[in-house]
Amino acid sequence: MRTKRTDSTGKPAARPRRWAALLLAAAAVAAPGAACAHGAAPADAPRLPGGFALDARGADLLWQGRRARASREGDGYRLQDATGAVRELPRPPMRTRTANALFDALFALAQEELAQAQVESIRDAAFDRGRPIACPCFETGEKWPYVWTRDVSYAADLALARFAPERTRASLRFKLSGVRAPGAPQGRYVAQDTGSGGSWPISTDRVVWFLAAQRLLEGEDGADDEARRFAEEVWAALADTLAQDRQYAFDPRMGLYRGETSFLDWREQSYPRWTANDVGFIGQSFALSTNVLHYRALRLGERLARERGDPRAERYAAQAAALAQAIERAFWREDRGLYMSYVGTAAHPVPFEAYDLLGLALLIDSGLAPPQRARRALSRYPAGEAGSPVIWPQQPDVAIYHNRAIWPFVSAYALRAARRLEHAERIEHEIRSLVRGAALAGSNMENFELTTQDVRFEDGALSGPVVNSRRQLWSVAGYLQMVVEGVFGVEADGTVAPKLPSGLVPLLFGEDETIALDLRERGVVLHRPEAGGRLYVAGTTWRDGAALHVRLVPARATGAAPLARDAAAFAPPSPQAPPLREEGEEWRIAVPARHRLYLDGALHREAAAQPVEVALPKGAAQRCLSLTRVGGNGLESLHGPTRCVGEDVALDGAWPRRWRAPAAGRYALSVDFANANGPINTGITAAVKRLVVECAGRPPQDGPLVMPHGEGAQRSNAVVVELDAGAECRFELRDGFNMSYLRHFARYTGGRGGAEGPLNEARIGALRIVPVAAATSSGAVPAKAGAP
Repeated sequence: MRTKRTDSTGKPAARPRRWAALLLAAAAVAAPGAACAHGAAPADAPRLPGGFALDARGADLLWQGRRARASREGDGYRLQDATGAVRELPRPPMRTRTANALFDALFALAQEELAQAQVESIRDAAFDRGRPIACPCFETGEKWPYVWTRDVSYAADLALARFAPERTRASLRFKLSGVRAPGAPQGRYVAQDTGSGGSWPISTDRVVWFLAAQRLLEGEDGADDEARRFAEEVWAALADTLAQDRQYAFDPRMGLYRGETSFLDWREQSYPRWTANDVGFIGQSFALSTNVLHYRALRLGERLARERGDPRAERYAAQAAALAQAIERAFWREDRGLYMSYVGTAAHPVPFEAYDLLGLALLIDSGLAPPQRARRALSRYPAGEAGSPVIWPQQPDVAIYHNRAIWPFVSAYALRAARRLEHAERIEHEIRSLVRGAALAGSNMENFELTTQDVRFEDGALSGPVVNSRRQLWSVAGYLQMVVEGVFGVEADGTVAPKLPSGLVPLLFGEDETIALDLRERGVVLHRPEAGGRLYVAGTTWRDGAALHVRLVPARATGAAPLARDAAAFAPPSPQAPPLREEGEEWRIAVPARHRLYLDGALHREAAAQPVEVALPKGAAQRCLSLTRVGGNGLESLHGPTRCVGEDVALDGAWPRRWRAPAAGRYALSVDFANANGPINTGITAAVKRLVVECAGRPPQDGPLVMPHGEGAQRSNAVVVELDAGAECRFELRDGFNMSYLRHFARYTGGRGGAEGPLNEARIGALRIVPVAAATSSGAVPAKAGAP
């Protein structure tokens, strides 16, 4: 989470009638041809589907009463956005030549905004007290003049590595760091930015850095010294970061990496609202996007290790293959035909009615999803008239930001996934959304409201997007990727493989026979296809000087289903934790009407029309429960808080602590703690320790304890150990690692653990010991035998 980002605005409020009325009207207003009622189009320019009109001088767009227009002015363009603001754009270094002057002008705009993002110094209020920091880098956006790991990495993967490799390399290097804490393991690591609960390992998507690094490595021949030096830096950082994440973020029983969803880092926007004050759940849960990024990093590790003859290649290959199987097993939800955005903790690995477009797109683009499931999921992920939401379903009483929003860079990833599957309707949908958003706003914005594609939607306390920046770097990169790869088919490796939906032919070709892309060193000319087919691909090709000419021909049908259109559907609000009462040898659980009860990660009681009471036999072993609410539209709420019961023992006193196991079996070990070293939404001082368990007759066992920032007393994650009956055990806490240990954060002045030195502490109370049933997956993190 960026340090300036705020929490949800205002108190929960009911959705005003204006929002409901807009949902009913949106489809009619945005339907093909409907836009011509708003404003006057040139008399000789009939409207095309989506509200576009082309004429001899230029092109315009009418959308829900707003108009954008562009015209060619000499070698440049004149662009007018929906507010009436006019921008003169000179001839760009790269250009498109289509029948649509607006499309051509927006490509020039993206290049101008890319140039504006190239700075010699960066700044943020939380670093060096807001003073400039020298860095020949890309800044993140007009409102975010800093370099953030995930932003620059996604932008590099989409386009920056292709168009500005040297500055991209400098930006990535800024996020690499050595270790400043003398007693900590030394190495080279990628910095996880300030974020939820004190950053890593609550957030663990820093490995997205390697997605960008791989794109740079693929674009270099390795012949010059700088390229070779960077390749060695990538290898060193990859080996160290993978090892550290394996030690602190990987759960061997689930076979997955723990941590927050990538990019969706404002917890109550996409997680249950109770996580606003409980990020421990987020850090212990498992996210699709973050696991796909770890898979990609492992595959890069395998490749780089093989190139160097390093024996770790086989280990990385095996870990990647096992992770791929675990991802498919954990996140696929057959009843929806979708991959879930995240699932619950290892103690209670429940499915969630939560889906996100970036995670799905990354999964498909990585080739992990079986083809039939991939096509089904891409069709089933809902679309709106304005574009595709970044999460689905939408969450009630939550302000617009990730919730109820379109993010252009995510649309660009969805476009990339759709091209991989040759999903014509999704390709066309994302291209239209990217063009329309940039045209109406006159900039490549951070985000848009879902139904209007406006930069600001008034909805009382829920108005938003709450934050919205012009020329956002990954949005700029997404637009460049859409034109070069999405329309003209120029892949990252230089091959040309256009996949153009038939619905875009009138928009781009008009009455012309060709459209062209002029890059700095080469060109691509697409020749108009004969009518017929839903998607056009490359047929015959030939060269004419530096230009590659491609005749478009119909592709074979892929059988993709039409897109789902319920993007703006809302989930019900999350319920409270299950109410429990003791009655003899049973727990009695009151389940309200239209609520589902989950037990130890699985559905235990389906929703009923009337309230019911469920009996659960008491036992020593831990059992975990949660409720969801089922809405009238059939959607399920996000889970309420988890409640666990079991016969636990509390050990207090000085460390090391000692205890005799009463019976053989598995035990979950956690600690009560309080970490007031930073606010819950940011910082770098999540406390991370290692719990070492030494028992007679067994080798030492150990595992990480993570203690994020929070309000008051909390409970850490659990480490699971195997104990023998009557064994005398000794429990010791040893130092772990957090982001404050990195030299990168010596400039951090926005909170503790920065300029004044590393900080990895929490106030630790009782050690909690509870038996874990052998037949369940409860207990979270199994210990590693053989601790030093």
